[in-house]
Amino acid sequence: MKCIAPRFSLSFFFLSLAYLSAAQLACQPMVGHVGLRDVRIWIQAEAPCEATIVCWADSMGNAPTEVLLADEQRLIRAQANTATFDLGNLQPGTDYRFQVLVNGERVVLGIDTLLQRFTTQPLWQYRFDPPSFTVALGSCAFINETEFDRPGRPYGGGYEIFDGIAELEPDLMLWLGDNVYFREVDFYSRSGMQHRYSHMRRVPELQRLLGTCPHYAMWDDHDYGPDNSDASWIHKDWAAQTFGEFWANPSQGLPALQNQGVTTSFKFHDVDFFLLDNRSFRVNHDNVTQQPQVLGPEQVDWLMQALQYSRAPFKVIAVGGQFLSDFAGYENMALYPEERNNILARLEQEDIRGVVFLSGDRHNSELTEWVGSTGKKVVDFTCSALTSGTYDHSDEPNTLRVPGTMVGNRNFGTLEVTGPRKERVMTIRTHDAKGDIIWEREYKASDL
Repeated sequence: MKCIAPRFSLSFFFLSLAYLSAAQLACQPMVGHVGLRDVRIWIQAEAPCEATIVCWADSMGNAPTEVLLADEQRLIRAQANTATFDLGNLQPGTDYRFQVLVNGERVVLGIDTLLQRFTTQPLWQYRFDPPSFTVALGSCAFINETEFDRPGRPYGGGYEIFDGIAELEPDLMLWLGDNVYFREVDFYSRSGMQHRYSHMRRVPELQRLLGTCPHYAMWDDHDYGPDNSDASWIHKDWAAQTFGEFWANPSQGLPALQNQGVTTSFKFHDVDFFLLDNRSFRVNHDNVTQQPQVLGPEQVDWLMQALQYSRAPFKVIAVGGQFLSDFAGYENMALYPEERNNILARLEQEDIRGVVFLSGDRHNSELTEWVGSTGKKVVDFTCSALTSGTYDHSDEPNTLRVPGTMVGNRNFGTLEVTGPRKERVMTIRTHDAKGDIIWEREYKASDL
């Protein structure tokens, strides 16, 4: 759905709605992918309705004269009353504001309308250095629901971490998997999967973060199916459909794989991001009659071709489980040595530089470095957990761990990219729930 050209003044539009009573959304609207000339905006209503988005350039106090109106969509129960609106014909490097209309009424109740804003990416190429920016990231967000949780001590908590992230005002948020935790009651129905997402999106502490910045996501086992689930999961199509209903990534799935799974990629300023699917094509490492794999040859071939084409100083590859750690335990990539070694070898053969892996899953955070035969480094920043239980794995024999980077408490991460175009620097940080820095490491693009 594309936006249409403006046809009326903003002041007249809002005056015509002034007499209408406010409609209700289930949670704060969320901005997804933002490009130079387009944006995706996600909403969820409390009940079936007709909805649209009104958008206008923020003119710093001056009354705007024109608005853009997205095509109206019908929100239905079968899709958990969600919708993602695509607006185009925007101007690069421009601040915008938007309003949600439900059944023709301007929504103001239960949300912060001041957070209904976004900024398109600037056209910096051939004009000026790419802007500095900060990416927030995290994984393993367990939200308690006593009625359906295992009896005993609650597994989730510390939801104030979402406010800690919002306080830093990142330029985007990247969710690294296990963004919700399907329970036994959720696995075997679409409505159960939708309920789990809906329950999480309503958490009061999350509302400010939902409206603070654009959000991108990938998945891991707990927002795909049961614990440690693989390609044999019979309802992975339900999981992918539900994922698409609640996230507003730029795309979902690779055409060469019949758009299965949730793989996607995007560029933010001068950095390329590749969000991989580590579940849809996985063959368990204990399988003796099939070749074990995590990503599969088709996805790896696509990744290598995309990396080889990329001219970004940093190429960020997000995958649910740890990639570089040489500890062959749990679901680490070291349990799949043939695929892991093949990827590392191809990175060297193709002379692909600036590679930074991001991973979650492990309920702790650590930084891992691998040095290739050319002396160039590849980095893996494992960032977990946001609100689930945590574990300190300091005694785990990952020989590639950077000393002093193991964090066994709830935390989140940031990537800050700064510097002139040919001298870009990435600073990787782990933060506690309040946002205070626990550790940081700096990497020049020329070192990777």
